[in-house]
Amino acid sequence: MAEMLSKAETLELRKKHIGPSCKVFFAKDPIKIVQARGQYMFDENGEKYLDCINNVAHVGHSHPDVIKAAMKQMELLNTNSRFLHDNLVQYAKRLTATLPEELSVCYFVNSGSEANDLALRLARQYSGHQDVITLDHAYHGHVTSLIDISPYKFNQLGKEGKKEFVHVAPSPDIYRGKYREDHPDPASAYADDVKKIIEEAQKNGRKIAAFIAESMQSCGGQVIPPTGYFQKVAESVHNAGGVFIADEVQVGFGRVGKHFWGFQLQGEDFVPDIVTMGKPIGNGHPMSCVVTTREIAEAFGASGLEYFNTFGGNPVSCAIGLAVLDVIEKEDLQGNAICVGNYLTELLKELKEKHPLVGDVRGVGLFVGVDLVKDQQKRTPATAEAQHVIYKLKERRILLSADGPFRNILKFKPPMCFTMEDAKFVVDQIDELLSDLEKAVGIRSRNDLSTSVQLKRKMHNEGSSQLECISESISHINGSACRKENGFCAENRTVPCKRIRT
Repeated sequence: MAEMLSKAETLELRKKHIGPSCKVFFAKDPIKIVQARGQYMFDENGEKYLDCINNVAHVGHSHPDVIKAAMKQMELLNTNSRFLHDNLVQYAKRLTATLPEELSVCYFVNSGSEANDLALRLARQYSGHQDVITLDHAYHGHVTSLIDISPYKFNQLGKEGKKEFVHVAPSPDIYRGKYREDHPDPASAYADDVKKIIEEAQKNGRKIAAFIAESMQSCGGQVIPPTGYFQKVAESVHNAGGVFIADEVQVGFGRVGKHFWGFQLQGEDFVPDIVTMGKPIGNGHPMSCVVTTREIAEAFGASGLEYFNTFGGNPVSCAIGLAVLDVIEKEDLQGNAICVGNYLTELLKELKEKHPLVGDVRGVGLFVGVDLVKDQQKRTPATAEAQHVIYKLKERRILLSADGPFRNILKFKPPMCFTMEDAKFVVDQIDELLSDLEKAVGIRSRNDLSTSVQLKRKMHNEGSSQLECISESISHINGSACRKENGFCAENRTVPCKRIRT
């Protein structure tokens, strides 16, 4: 093992050899992580951080069963899938057993981006069409074909960012969207918007190959689509000759608790045509998968173009994938997602009752978002306040991120071994930080309308105070909000920030 560098040396080498667009968390004072276990990460000084955001280490960082499976297979063989090997077919059998019967054919690849890119190829070959409908604020990957269908990314490029073959439907967000919680049927209303997009595209001589959506939008702000939305969209898309792609890269493998896949929240009568998966599939090992129907797979093969992936589905990756499935079952991590996720959501809803800064709490299982607002009625996004909270949590050794269109959504998507004690700890810390923020800016809490005014007067009489520091901090973040996102901060302050997926 190479000698460990100092944090300063690591930073210097990173600046010298790593592309400047590759950002780090908390760039003003980044964390150097040297070890991780379970839901905890450790820096070079041995300081322990509670990881609330790492949906890659799905069953927990450095899980011994996953490590053992990888090492055991690595000692025997690692090669490509053109040789017969039991791990590939056994894993495909286990994986498809978690899905509806129609989804039975697998293509193993190496990342969520690669999976979504292949899904587009399958859809276009099967349909014979080119156009794609995507959701506003969606993010599906970093390769060119996926930047093209990710408004989260291409909107940063200005008017030239959106391609002619891409159609953007409203995000089915019932808190911030055009149809909200007081609408009698938001699922149908949002689905009708997709139907209108298809009709308009067809009038212009365009044909729809696919509709693609994360089963629950992550970068879009932890958005849970209303039940029935996917069914209605799928009907319109199928009528237009296209297919429905469910992106489970961030939310699959039991994170929602009650189901193994996020799309299953829509009901048993909904089955996507293609499902993509990544991140949690290998617990940090680079692997991913596309699962589709036999009909679509055969149409893809009928093109005469062979599909081959050097590393996709190799024996080591499949051994790791099998181990992850074993751990999810053995440790009942779906059950844990239900129990701990419900407890976390309840605690956060108590914060909503207490703190005017909390506008909405939404989530399923261990996929939870807290929408911070400056005004409850207007739902004005509290962007600077959200950034302040995640930086202050970092100082308290808690890793959380903020995202969404206004970067005001606190995002929880921790390893599935997250405990009730962890949930209580992080919510208590957020509670303290929100109390300080509300006092600093003079927001009257529901518990004591006069506390903030009295405390501000008292602290003013005593001179400089922590509350003044908080106010200055918020002011600073407000002034540079376009340079700070998701706990990232661009080192070159003259360059406009880019959204970075976490």
